[in-house]
Amino acid sequence: MIRRIRDWVTTIPTLVAFGLTLVVFDVAGRIALLFGRRPFEWVMAGLQWTLLKVFLLSGVHYRVEGSEHIEPHRGYLIISNHQSMLDIPMFGGILVRNFPKYIAKRELGRGIPAVSLNLKHGGNALIDRGDRSQALEEIRRVAREASERGTAVVIFPEGTRSRDGELGRFRTAGAASMLDAAPDLPVVPVAIDGSWKVYRNNMLPVPWGTDVRVRFGEPIPREGRRSSEVIAEARRWIETTLAEWRDRSDVPS
Repeated sequence: MIRRIRDWVTTIPTLVAFGLTLVVFDVAGRIALLFGRRPFEWVMAGLQWTLLKVFLLSGVHYRVEGSEHIEPHRGYLIISNHQSMLDIPMFGGILVRNFPKYIAKRELGRGIPAVSLNLKHGGNALIDRGDRSQALEEIRRVAREASERGTAVVIFPEGTRSRDGELGRFRTAGAASMLDAAPDLPVVPVAIDGSWKVYRNNMLPVPWGTDVRVRFGEPIPREGRRSSEVIAEARRWIETTLAEWRDRSDVPS
């Protein structure tokens, strides 16, 4: 009971700060759009960095490893597991100078201050899950733009968030299309753990003191390899990393 009271006491200022952040950056983003995409991207980078800081009010602690594998202002294709909506601002807040782009369902492109604005105007891929050809073409487009503009693209091949932190099956068609469209870009695997706990109650309340870990792997060699092989290696790396963090031995070597 005491723990839950504490969670609610710290959640209230977190929610207030969260809402204010979305409203302020929605206005700032609309103004930035008048000056072009890059100014808009800088404002949206500020949005994601600020959202990470907002959760510090609920004692969320971030441990980031391997970010030195990502060079600023260079394009990358990032394959990651997916545990919660917090994963998105984590990439944007950590890789500020790579301006990460995301693959999201079309419905998220409206109705959410700042977030929908970014998804719609920030060069992301908004896909219709009922239209496979449209979805794959959008993914290819954002990958090609990443190669041309030196930005990163993040894909979550599980296709949905893990509610308990366990790694799900990869749906590889989208990731393969992404890799095929930008054969010159390095592929980096990323493992995330703990962010599912932050959203376990849909932020009502946010559990106090959650540890969130993020690890960036070294780029996976691509030369002479099929995209499916690279994706499979990324999944094995993520699975092994999660097992290491949880001190588990029940994953394939």
